[in-house]
Amino acid sequence: MNKLDKNENYNNQTFEDIKHIDENGIEYWYARELQVVLNYKEWRKFENVISKAKESCKNSDISAFEHFVDVDKTIKMPKGATKNIRDYKLTRYACYLIAQNGDSRKKVIALAQTYFAIQTRNKKLAKKNIVH
Repeated sequence: MNKLDKNENYNNQTFEDIKHIDENGIEYWYARELQVVLNYKEWRKFENVISKAKESCKNSDISAFEHFVDVDKTIKMPKGATKNIRDYKLTRYACYLIAQNGDSRKKVIALAQTYFAIQTRNKKLAKKNIVH
């Protein structure tokens, strides 16, 4: 069984396990991987949370396009067919906004809110210390 398929024993490492780093050393997460971790069974329901998070971003006068990057993925279908599906490449801030707009009845959402808030704060402090 895939570690991300379990519905219990989530911790900060869960979010680290699905983190990616691009060629410039920038961290990002894929929405479809985050969807699984945050226990959303249906993409359309998770996409509603993403839409709310994008709206929060825009309402803060921050460009959603920088934090929620559209990515098309090709998946394999039965009988050798393929299908393009939508995904998003998310910044830490985008993940934080998704957690803030997620289903607060889920324990994993509270964990995500804390994880991304603390990680965002730590990165800001690290950058501040580098500059000074």
